Amino acid sequence: MTDLALIRNFSIIAHIDHGKSTLADRLIQYTGGLAEREMTAQVLDNMDIERERGITIKAQTVRLDYKGKDGQTYQLNLMDTPGHVDFAYEVSRSLAACEGALLVVDAAQGVEAQTLANVYQSIEHDHEIVPVINKIDLPAAEPEKVKHEIEEVIGIDASQAVLASAKAGIGIEEVLDAVVARIPPPGGDRNAPLKAMLVDSWYDPYLGVVILVRVIDGVIKKGLQVKFMAGGTEHLIDRVGCMRPKIEQLAELGPGEIGFITAQIKEVAQARVGDTITTVKGGASEALPGFKEVQPVVFCGLFPVDAADFEKLRDSIGKLRLNDASFSFEMETSAALGFGFRCGFLGLLHLEIIQERLSREYDLDLITTAPSVVYRLTMTDGSHMELHNPADMPDVVKIDTMEEPWIKATIYTPDEYLGSILKLCQDRRGIQTGLTYVGGRAQVNYELPLNEVVFDFYDRLKSISRGYASFDYEQIGLREGDLVKMNILVNNEPVDALSMIVHRSQADARGRGLCERLKDLIPRHLFKIPIQAAIGAKVIARETIAAMRKDVTAKCYGGDISRKKKLLEKQKEGKKRMREYGNVQIPQEAFIAALRMGEE
Repeated sequence: MTDLALIRNFSIIAHIDHGKSTLADRLIQYTGGLAEREMTAQVLDNMDIERERGITIKAQTVRLDYKGKDGQTYQLNLMDTPGHVDFAYEVSRSLAACEGALLVVDAAQGVEAQTLANVYQSIEHDHEIVPVINKIDLPAAEPEKVKHEIEEVIGIDASQAVLASAKAGIGIEEVLDAVVARIPPPGGDRNAPLKAMLVDSWYDPYLGVVILVRVIDGVIKKGLQVKFMAGGTEHLIDRVGCMRPKIEQLAELGPGEIGFITAQIKEVAQARVGDTITTVKGGASEALPGFKEVQPVVFCGLFPVDAADFEKLRDSIGKLRLNDASFSFEMETSAALGFGFRCGFLGLLHLEIIQERLSREYDLDLITTAPSVVYRLTMTDGSHMELHNPADMPDVVKIDTMEEPWIKATIYTPDEYLGSILKLCQDRRGIQTGLTYVGGRAQVNYELPLNEVVFDFYDRLKSISRGYASFDYEQIGLREGDLVKMNILVNNEPVDALSMIVHRSQADARGRGLCERLKDLIPRHLFKIPIQAAIGAKVIARETIAAMRKDVTAKCYGGDISRKKKLLEKQKEGKKRMREYGNVQIPQEAFIAALRMGEE
């Protein structure tokens, strides 16, 4: 039983690549969480993809014991969070379980977009924020300038900021002392009815569903019969423990502590993140506020390349959903691609990660349709409808107005790239709402349609700013737009997997680009193939694939010219008939390449 005054719960927040996971490594090493030989770089990033890409995707928790200057041993519960805007959901959950946060800022890069977004989330939770200026051993480090920037941009006092270098191991003890001294201990009553918040859940093949909990009041022990208040299910707890990063079993978890429980739960769907756990007998009367439901932003279809893999895909997606509550899916069919799933993601990186995990962990070959967002249609009869898939769009005559989601984007960039970034935002139908200068860098605020951002906005932004610009966004609701559905016709047949919704002003350019790509991708047949992009009945772009021609006159040696003419006439007739009945095979690669159109 740990005294409440000796517990500290904190998370590490920062922009991408400012050194959160490396700092977590050093804290684990310093407090002896793992022996020297067990240490690896980014020890908390336990997925292969996290290691390879050098990013954190899932928030991870670890419990450390630290002997303070006063001789007391403190129990520190540390959460390492992702920095990427697509995983902001993981961050908000981690913050809800803590009383404070270490704000890591790169001494060379300074404050960036995601730094701000995460700090504001943290301030909303009434957290004590301890600024840590990392990477002070870099030649380009300017700690004093960064302190000034933190005070100016974020508005928190940085005079006490800890100077550290997680890689070189400088200032680690100071960070731990600052956590003990400045982050408040948790509250909670041991004798009150049990109230614990479900912070995260994941699937372990041996233990079933493992649930990460933060106990607010009461005690969780092995053998306790508990119920999930939102899920309405009852379970018997068979294991209680904590991560140090290795699993360690405990007798109980008291108020203020963070640890895990298992209760022979087979499906993570029963363990909803944000739920309140209490005892069946004499439990808490009301649930904790929980988290706001996560809203998927980008939708796309996932189809197996081999139709026989559909069942395997269904199983794999179900298992992946166990580990990632923010991803949603439903079944759909497509004439060109067969059976598959329509999936919702928090952003393009999230989509890429899920796709990569499916192909790696479950060995699946997938086709992804073009990403799209959810549009809201108001019909002429006054009813409303949500449109997830462009192929399901009703007849234009029945639609009164179409609304699309917009976002508020904050972009930080060094001065020299400002011009090209403003041009990129203008090209994407953006509306500028602000431009300010902070410490030699520009902060640009734009309102943009989400539909323009999901394609390749982030990649373009990174390439024109050489990776220096940072980008963060939040949704600001729906606005009406002049949107049209563009169909692609191959040999006068519409291909549903390639249809997309675009703004009328950009339909021509998109249509032309797609037709040109398809012309190079679809192999030649024995007859001419027209490829057209059309809005309704109006064709806006066209390319033609020339026919292959068999040499029918090869067996004519000499003789009258009329023999050759007769053979050629016969061939012409055959081609004409073939064009009427011939069907065009579009190879799978052509689909994939055409859908990647935005990447050129």
